[in-house]
Amino acid sequence: MEHLNAPLASWMAEHTGITGAKVARALSGGNSNLTLLLDTDSGPLVLRTPPENAISATAHRGIEREATVLRAIKGYVKAPEVIGWCDDPAVLGRPFLLVSHVDGIAITDTLPPAYPDTATSVNRLGEDLVDELAAIHKLPWRKVGLEKFGNPDNFLERQITRWRDARAQAPVRDLPRLAELAEWLLANLPSDGPVGLIHGDFHIDNTLARPDRPELAAVIDWELAAIGDPTADLGLFLMFWGPRAVDPPGFRRLQAVTRRSGVVSRRALAERWSAATGFSVAKLDFYLCFAFWRLAAIVEGAYALYCEGKVDTEYARGLEYDVPALLAEAEAAAKGHW
Repeated sequence: MEHLNAPLASWMAEHTGITGAKVARALSGGNSNLTLLLDTDSGPLVLRTPPENAISATAHRGIEREATVLRAIKGYVKAPEVIGWCDDPAVLGRPFLLVSHVDGIAITDTLPPAYPDTATSVNRLGEDLVDELAAIHKLPWRKVGLEKFGNPDNFLERQITRWRDARAQAPVRDLPRLAELAEWLLANLPSDGPVGLIHGDFHIDNTLARPDRPELAAVIDWELAAIGDPTADLGLFLMFWGPRAVDPPGFRRLQAVTRRSGVVSRRALAERWSAATGFSVAKLDFYLCFAFWRLAAIVEGAYALYCEGKVDTEYARGLEYDVPALLAEAEAAAKGHW
């Protein structure tokens, strides 16, 4: 990635006043965007950009969306700060976002060495996460300039029909549960869901925890943020939390650290969120089903690309099992088995 250093350093010096920028290394996490750690004369920064071989010509829009949201939520939510946004592809070959570096650890299946390896550590993180999720959902999104950020009308219905139709148009295997659950979701749509800013992909793997103690440091990866039903965000967070209805579960590594004895229950976290936001969790069966189903429907698109020979990664190959497993959990959630 050394070929990025000269044009990046030149642009940053001119547009941000930060000198000496060079790529230190790639950071792990995410399947849609490239995240790079930068060394600069002012300290470390993080660069976010679509991958060089992005299939979609509009792949940069998620990063642009992230920049918009991060600017708006500054001071309200624990998140990186925007340092710069470049939409000129002549600099690096594609647009990119510069954000502050947060000293934190992305947790997946093991706790950091400094944490007590106990359910108490996990529970402390879970409560911190759900409290921050509530802060996101209570954020005055119109006041901070997000009033034109998206259309919240019929948010759930539009999501269901969009991904149902996308999969129906180009199926690569027989997944009857996908269509059947779409119809169940449409028939059971909540008519009175709240409206607010949603992260769109909120779980412990998309946050950074403090390296020295069980505490949230920042919420990251905002490229799927929207104005919609906050309970959908809660459902997505809880779908990976604690014991799972399918063994091994789809995306087994996500929040795997929470699958241990003594961990706070999904219901307790939901009630904590409800108390903080004032939003009801009476229809959580629906939202958990929606979370499992929507993720399955979205990532089946990546499996289609794998089947077409356009991508060949461990992630894409794993979708052969992960998607049906997610649909099985969606069906279990619809029946209240969670």
